[in-house]
Amino acid sequence: MDDLGRLIKQQRLAVSLTLRELSTASDISASHLGRIERGDRFPSARTLRSIAKHLCFEENKLFISAGFLPPASPDDGKENASHPVSRLDPDVVKVLAAEPVDMQRCVIGILIIIKSLARSVQPV
Repeated sequence: MDDLGRLIKQQRLAVSLTLRELSTASDISASHLGRIERGDRFPSARTLRSIAKHLCFEENKLFISAGFLPPASPDDGKENASHPVSRLDPDVVKVLAAEPVDMQRCVIGILIIIKSLARSVQPV
């Protein structure tokens, strides 16, 4: 979380926005943005989307930094197919992104458990 917060703050300063200006533009309270930058709070996907838009970030890069998306594979530039989110339909990912962070983490955790169980079950 600290790295993500530092990244967001560095980009905000690079595009010459104050915390209050970003707050107004993104419709996120300045106190919440400050907590995100300090690493005290983890932003939801919806919050990250708004931050990315106003800080000229590529949304996917910010989502990868936050752990919402898997990093690109160094071999072929494709997403890591072993990551549970990478196999979800894009519409499911959009719906999941609208959920609170705790719910997103729970769903991804459940997907990891299901995938692990599926691998351990021997075909009949």
